[in-house]
Amino acid sequence: MKCQMGIALVLAVSVSVFALEPADEVNPFIGSVTQSSVRNTSSQGKTFPGAATPYGLVQLSPDSVTGGDNGSGYNWEHTTLQGFSFTHMSGVGWYGDLGNFLVTPAVGPLKTSYGEPGKPGSGYLSRKADETAAAGYYAVTLTDYKIRAELTTAAHSGILRFTYPRDECARIQIDLARRVGGTSVLQAVKVAGRNAIEGWMRCTAEGGGWGNGDGHPNYTVYFHAEFSRPLEHFGVWSVEIPEGTPRHHQEFDAGFLKAMEGAKVLPGCREQQGKHLGFYAEFPAQAGEQILLKAGISFVSISGARKNLRAEIKGWDFDGVRNSARETWQRELSRITVKGGTHEQRTAFYTALYHAMLDPRAFADVDGAYPGGDGKAHKAKKYTRRTIFSGWDVYRSAFPLMTLVAPHLVTDTINSLSDLAVESERNYLERWEFLNAYSGCMNGNPAVTVVADAYKKGLRGFDAALAYELSRKTCERFGNGRLGYKPGQVSDTFEQGLDEWCLSELATALGKQEDAQKYRGRSQAYRLLFNPETGWFAPKDGRGRFLPQPKGRLDEKGCVECNAFQQGWFVPHDVSGLIALLGGKDQFVALLESFFENTPDVTRWNDYYNHANEPVHLVPFLFNRAGAPWLTQKWVRFICEKAYGSDVYGLCGDDDVGQMSSWYVLAASGIHQACPGDTRYEVFTPLFDRVDIRIDPVYGLDKIFSIAARNNAPGPRYIQSATLNGRPFSRCWLDHKELVSGGVLELELGDQPNKDWGTSE
Repeated sequence: MKCQMGIALVLAVSVSVFALEPADEVNPFIGSVTQSSVRNTSSQGKTFPGAATPYGLVQLSPDSVTGGDNGSGYNWEHTTLQGFSFTHMSGVGWYGDLGNFLVTPAVGPLKTSYGEPGKPGSGYLSRKADETAAAGYYAVTLTDYKIRAELTTAAHSGILRFTYPRDECARIQIDLARRVGGTSVLQAVKVAGRNAIEGWMRCTAEGGGWGNGDGHPNYTVYFHAEFSRPLEHFGVWSVEIPEGTPRHHQEFDAGFLKAMEGAKVLPGCREQQGKHLGFYAEFPAQAGEQILLKAGISFVSISGARKNLRAEIKGWDFDGVRNSARETWQRELSRITVKGGTHEQRTAFYTALYHAMLDPRAFADVDGAYPGGDGKAHKAKKYTRRTIFSGWDVYRSAFPLMTLVAPHLVTDTINSLSDLAVESERNYLERWEFLNAYSGCMNGNPAVTVVADAYKKGLRGFDAALAYELSRKTCERFGNGRLGYKPGQVSDTFEQGLDEWCLSELATALGKQEDAQKYRGRSQAYRLLFNPETGWFAPKDGRGRFLPQPKGRLDEKGCVECNAFQQGWFVPHDVSGLIALLGGKDQFVALLESFFENTPDVTRWNDYYNHANEPVHLVPFLFNRAGAPWLTQKWVRFICEKAYGSDVYGLCGDDDVGQMSSWYVLAASGIHQACPGDTRYEVFTPLFDRVDIRIDPVYGLDKIFSIAARNNAPGPRYIQSATLNGRPFSRCWLDHKELVSGGVLELELGDQPNKDWGTSE
């Protein structure tokens, strides 16, 4: 008996010692494919697998392709890598950008063209093997050079460690012109000491970039880089690009590749400025010798880049930087912890939370300096300037998630968008901001919803008066206007209806009753597009006449990345009004259920519940609002189990700067807002046995809200009964104040619906 007890104790201790922490559950490769040619799937998360820190400016990751519709610059299915660059975008569906300061280790003769993906020998790219990645770390073997490359980062800087074979001509080369969506248009580099270089890269729409230039990119990346070995044999290469040669999508342009291959090499050059430059440093290496490079990045100045590096990576302790990055991720990912589920589900969950915490990233240096919308340097004192606001996507799930676990990111973003509007003299809030660019991408006025949602949840870390005035000007400029709807547009009309309802809620909270009444009336725009003859919604022309819909409800005319059937459910701010318009609860629920039942495959693009794109992301929660909460429980569980996975194909659509991932984090936890701007959270069956949400201190110290599910199991599970802090709980929703006050919501589950629970308000 004593022996058996001893064995049991040893086993218990072993399980405790080797239990994985949240940071260890992360698989950065999830979603890192684009338009798969290997698997018959629509999975294309477009994420990157490289090293980053939460919301950090530097995201140091491998690149396999330049140009084309590959926003991150990486595709796991590609067999070759061009190198490792310091800036990236995650999950974007438009033509990507960043990918600046591309570093490649090599041996042998110098090559000045990155080459054609999948064709070893066509440039300095190399085949890859033994890729591995973790939170804050990435490593790979470049097999053509027999070099092991490792990457890790701090917030504004990164460090690479290269382990070489024996070679008299080991090299680190840096392509200063390369950019994910094309090229920078002008670069400068200077040797700045015995082992350092510094300079800048100017990126404008002329060189492609964000939206193939249509997103109006205009930024300059400054760098200060140091080598662990003195610079003795080094130089610059310079490419003369033939006039008229396109500088985007160029991996398919033979003239561009030929020009890069014929670059002029300038050995010993210490300073150069030009339109297409690279820098190289060569060293003799012994077998197994390690040479490191570290660099600080800034969007303000070279001195800012230098300060960033010296503040964050003082020496050459690669493993120390890696451990620090992991500890930072562990702290942030522990804001939500889960128990139960499978290992694959926990990996999907923590990786989703990881992806949600990549943006909005810091745009400021360590001293607070940032580039303003007026082209001048500024310094923020009370907030961190941030960038990359994928508004149309992230207002639905990502920002509601942040209001719980990282509210300072929300207020930082509101301050950033507000100050940008003033600095640029545009005086409205941009819907898709990228490095100060007003890209105008997508539709609606999502920043207005973010402002209202934050204010109604009690967040006050921004100038509410300024944010309100900018929100009002935004809705006046891009709202539904004199007609009350957008001619020819269903999606615009519906999205702007929610925005104007949010503005009315914000006006009410600020005591602006006249504005509140005005915008509440305008929020009813959806009614003007209801066609009683078809029983659904359709676009109208400027004279109020319905436009024909050859495909009926499935017609895409006037819709943005969806059809009328998908867009027509989008009245989250007036679900009761929508229910009445569609004939009452029974008819509403039956039609909504058919919307899900007719979905051919939730993981693939389709005309019904198309989880691969945002317009339907709030639809599963409407059953709760219509008195049929067991159907929200059914379909949310179904989507969580079918549409997300733990491998590279684990995202069924573009991650869209964390929106797809954020939806999963909330849905798998058992809570989600059906209407951002409304403080009500829908309650349904969580994927895990227990979810602990550590409420941010802005709402009060040491508070945890826990959701515990008893009798949980795979497949459909339904709530039979519930208690909140030990008392019977019969609502299928929680208010934000209840959630952030902390407590325990216990759910008793079963395999059959309880159609009595959660149906009362």
